[in-house]
Amino acid sequence: MKVALTGIIISQLILLSFLNNSPSKYDNQLNRLTRNDSIPQLNQQIVAFVSAHLKQKVGRGECWDLAAQPLNELGAVWDKEYRYGKVVNYRKDSIYPGDIIQFEGVELKKVLGNMTIMSHLEHHTAVIYEVHGKGQYIIAHQNTSDFGRKVGLSDLNLADITSGSFIIYRPYK
Repeated sequence: MKVALTGIIISQLILLSFLNNSPSKYDNQLNRLTRNDSIPQLNQQIVAFVSAHLKQKVGRGECWDLAAQPLNELGAVWDKEYRYGKVVNYRKDSIYPGDIIQFEGVELKKVLGNMTIMSHLEHHTAVIYEVHGKGQYIIAHQNTSDFGRKVGLSDLNLADITSGSFIIYRPYK
């Protein structure tokens, strides 16, 4: 049920990116989507951009290109380095698809049955693609060992972080 609802929510998010007055190259997806007003419009547009580029290389394929390109195309305010908007306190504030997460020296330890998976994100940027609950996300990113320089999706549970730091940004104009 959770997976089905998430798919509906993502579809709803993508729609809002198409509701402005200017034509978009993504307009052909409009008739299969519905509306969700709780997500900031800029975030919805970022999710639509990511959706349109899954399994493709964005920019040079660097991880931060997946955040930088839609921010630039949409006229968002950011420092052109690694501060992608307003800092969001994930413990107090709602996190939305389209928010951007910057990792610094993060170690992850995920236990799946009898397997333990360790991951390291030294200096990595990702877009939060879906929110499944407090600290539980699907992130879109590229320049990874799993996807190479193409955009892919990964589970992220903040409880799996054993060391390092991260900041979540809310894009704005």
